Amino acid sequence: MSAEEKKIAVILSGCGVFDGSEIHEAACTLLNIAEQGAAYQCFAPDIEQTSVINHYTKSVEQDQSRNVLVEAARIARGNIQSLADFNPDLFDALVLPGGQGAAKNLCDFALKGADCEVNPEVAKALNAAYDKRLPIGAICIAPAVTARVLGKHGITVTIGNDPATAAEIEKTGARHQNCDVDDACIDRQHKIVTTPAYMLATSIAEVNAGIKKLVTEILKLS
Repeated sequence: MSAEEKKIAVILSGCGVFDGSEIHEAACTLLNIAEQGAAYQCFAPDIEQTSVINHYTKSVEQDQSRNVLVEAARIARGNIQSLADFNPDLFDALVLPGGQGAAKNLCDFALKGADCEVNPEVAKALNAAYDKRLPIGAICIAPAVTARVLGKHGITVTIGNDPATAAEIEKTGARHQNCDVDDACIDRQHKIVTTPAYMLATSIAEVNAGIKKLVTEILKLS
């Protein structure tokens, strides 16, 4: 199958680095999928965010609540579906951009580490993709979600080189591999590709370099 015939599902977790999907990472993901000739469809769980962060002051907005699907629709320009409607039979791969929403809304890794609970729809999507041998990509902190669900299979992932986060990931049964910001960790046996992005990056250019490689490898594996 050529890249032009491939379609990738992208799971978003809101809109904004501190309480949703990291916008640079999400945009670079969609751009690289399109530039490499594939198509994408965005998804997000239809749930309330764990918290709402003022991205200017970086303070918690105690009196506000926002919906993950509604907020993620901003990044997708409205072309988004509820994760409840994800059908793995219609896709060739699955990718999760990072941002704190991945560790707060898709799961609660930010609070509980390796003992986190994963949103049931997210877990179902990851398990279904894995069972169907669809390549799975995860960016920045999103490999923690992937590890919590699929660590039982002994997958290898990266979040860069932070020892504490790597240790929590390895408690799930997954293996952690240190990785440079412009590179990707490729677990060919399990078809898992991960890249550090803003876990290490200091610019959007560095983020894009790693995500470009991730998308390239995902398409090779699909």
